[in-house]
Amino acid sequence: MTRRTFNAALTLGNTALTSGLAIEAAGTKPNIVFICSDQHSGKALGANGHPIVKTPNLDRLAAMGVNFRNAYSGNPVCAPGRACMMTGMYASDVGSYCNSTPLGAQPSWGNALKSAGYRCWATGKLDLTIRADYGFEEVKTDHGHSQHPDITSLFRAPVCFRSDERTQIDGRFTDRESGDAEMARRAIEFVRGAGAGQPWAVYVGMNMPHPRWVAQKKYEQIYPPEKMPLPEIPSGYLEKRHTMFQVLANFKNINLPIPVERVRRARAAYFGMISEVDEYVGRVLDSLEKAGQLENTLFIYTSDHGEMGGDHGLWLKNVLLENAVRIPLIMAGPGLPKGKVIETAVSHVDMVATILDIAGAPPARKLRGHSLRPLAHGQAGSHPGFAYSESHSEGNCTGSFLIRRGDWKYLYFAGGEPLLFNLENDPGEFRNLAGKPETAAVEKELHALLVAQVDPEAVSERAFAEQDRRLRARVRAMQPEEFFADLKGRLGVTQARVLTNRYYRKTS
Repeated sequence: MTRRTFNAALTLGNTALTSGLAIEAAGTKPNIVFICSDQHSGKALGANGHPIVKTPNLDRLAAMGVNFRNAYSGNPVCAPGRACMMTGMYASDVGSYCNSTPLGAQPSWGNALKSAGYRCWATGKLDLTIRADYGFEEVKTDHGHSQHPDITSLFRAPVCFRSDERTQIDGRFTDRESGDAEMARRAIEFVRGAGAGQPWAVYVGMNMPHPRWVAQKKYEQIYPPEKMPLPEIPSGYLEKRHTMFQVLANFKNINLPIPVERVRRARAAYFGMISEVDEYVGRVLDSLEKAGQLENTLFIYTSDHGEMGGDHGLWLKNVLLENAVRIPLIMAGPGLPKGKVIETAVSHVDMVATILDIAGAPPARKLRGHSLRPLAHGQAGSHPGFAYSESHSEGNCTGSFLIRRGDWKYLYFAGGEPLLFNLENDPGEFRNLAGKPETAAVEKELHALLVAQVDPEAVSERAFAEQDRRLRARVRAMQPEEFFADLKGRLGVTQARVLTNRYYRKTS
């Protein structure tokens, strides 16, 4: 990708901030509530037609505003997914490839809003870098991966296997509320005391429905484990599953089937946690309404990435299949229509441009993303009509890249064979159309669109190089026994010993 092409793409992303629709209440800046959950698949939402999951408050929010049904995480794992969402840049643009490389000292939409006169406040899971200034007053925020990186993402070629992933595929119910209830309470207290003299923005990072899957007991009646449907895996599919997915399944230690009763419990508790998140979203919505703040508040709900849930024989995230990379995205408030559903593919990279557009605030830098407000009103604006995502996290033996436009979804693997799906005809992504004469033109167009955004091979090499740099820095900073202990919990004794011996081998 040439510098001229890259700059043109960035310039396009900013035009929506200075053109199009004016804020209805001229001179007023809306307050902003941004709730980001963790691992909520975009399919698992009542407003998106899920046959089982109950999300009355999120459905209510969708009726109040705009539901972007085909929204994508910029990178389907916690730290780089949030880096994209907070900066308006591709995760690889800002050097955040995996949970061992969280966002560094880069400007976020919090910095831009603060410069525009907002009071920005955050609580819960941010998962960027501790002690960096992102423009927020941080109250009990969590930047876990900057303090405890997923060191397994530093071993991608060849891939090890993570022995503790398999144990997470289970679920249970408890009488206690999740800690996310406390985050909702803190946000409500802030809203009550914020006053009317200065516009404010609140970020709430919830931890659910991230595993381990433990939901409140009351949801067991709504999602009885024994009645939960099993994952979608067509007969014979696993024998011909794409190599990337075979490697990922091996990394997660789930190549052997998970016992059916555990699968059902895991899905039941996962659905219950989504309903629990929905309850806390409802509490924040109700508090805004009681305070008379709802009409002048931009309310956003999304999640950093989704959850495979056993489909394709895969669980958790790290992959560009729909369950893991497609996320809920609902926005309601000033300048947005009510009850609108948008089918155009959009991405978290669009969030910064959208927030700043609605707030009437200039961006702190050129952006990859585009404001979604024109799309919400049925106008294309500057949005290019496609979504981009990438994955370089643990279990990915090479760089993975996604382009979604219309019904077509293209997956490209650096050095590997691509995949092409028509999601209208094949929503489960089981029929690969790449390499077929009848779809050659579509594949060529989508690949050209991908390389107009990034050079996939170069990005993949940069990811490996940065991960190798981080690994070698850890080796230099740690004693062999510390390194071994760091690996043992996730990789088991044998792999931890083999890798420790490899990196601390004495030479004559």
